[in-house]
Amino acid sequence: MKIIPAALLICAIIVGVTVGCGPKSVVNTTPSETAVKPAATANVVKVIAKQFEYSPAEITVKKGVPVTLEFTTSDVEHGFNCPELKINADIKPGAKADVTFTPEKVGRFSYFCDVKCGSGHRDMKGTIVVTE
Repeated sequence: MKIIPAALLICAIIVGVTVGCGPKSVVNTTPSETAVKPAATANVVKVIAKQFEYSPAEITVKKGVPVTLEFTTSDVEHGFNCPELKINADIKPGAKADVTFTPEKVGRFSYFCDVKCGSGHRDMKGTIVVTE
């Protein structure tokens, strides 16, 4: 019955080698090398479109920081167009429309509804303010 203890010993050696029970190599690292940096996440700005305004009418964001504009409406179809920042969205009643962008320049940028939504359509506008 000496075969069983010998077999157990061989199995233990094999498992020890594959799991790493031998000498280990040591790698010196600095905290900055091992730190995990979080992924950049977009800030979310909820924008409600309704005849004949956006809420908020002025949206302030930071240059270089990703932003998601989350559009909703409960009345009629609207649009959102900010040509200088190349942002465009169709906003349909009962649905959410998301647009994510990263502002690359500082300034004040006008936006407006580009879907004819009624008699006050021309007054449906606002501003995106990009700060440093």
